[in-house]
Amino acid sequence: MELSQQITQLFILAIPIACIAWTVTREEIFKEQREFCIEKSKSCKTMFQRKFFYLFTCEYCFSHYVTILFLFITKFHLLYEGWRGYLISGFALVWVANVYMSIFGFIRVGMKKEKMDADIEELKLKREKEK
Repeated sequence: MELSQQITQLFILAIPIACIAWTVTREEIFKEQREFCIEKSKSCKTMFQRKFFYLFTCEYCFSHYVTILFLFITKFHLLYEGWRGYLISGFALVWVANVYMSIFGFIRVGMKKEKMDADIEELKLKREKEK
């Protein structure tokens, strides 16, 4: 496969990896499970257990496991055939997925700030009308 096709696949495959990792570690739908994992990551007796539960609370950590799953499903490799290509593609996918998540997080913070500003303005208008 040509390098341009591999790069295209890299940037496309990183999208669902980022989406899954972000959803599991940040979104409301998995809040209860995440809180359970946070508690277990602090209270379990063995280091292995604590690290196992921690991986469900960290988008960077979790993205490695999602990437491994995607490599298994897609057989995507980058630059080389065999294990070297899988190793390179694995770390490249994790990196690109985390860039995507960082950008998404930055956008979300901006959106939350704008919503908070709008809510404050709305409250000010209501107070002025009440006077």
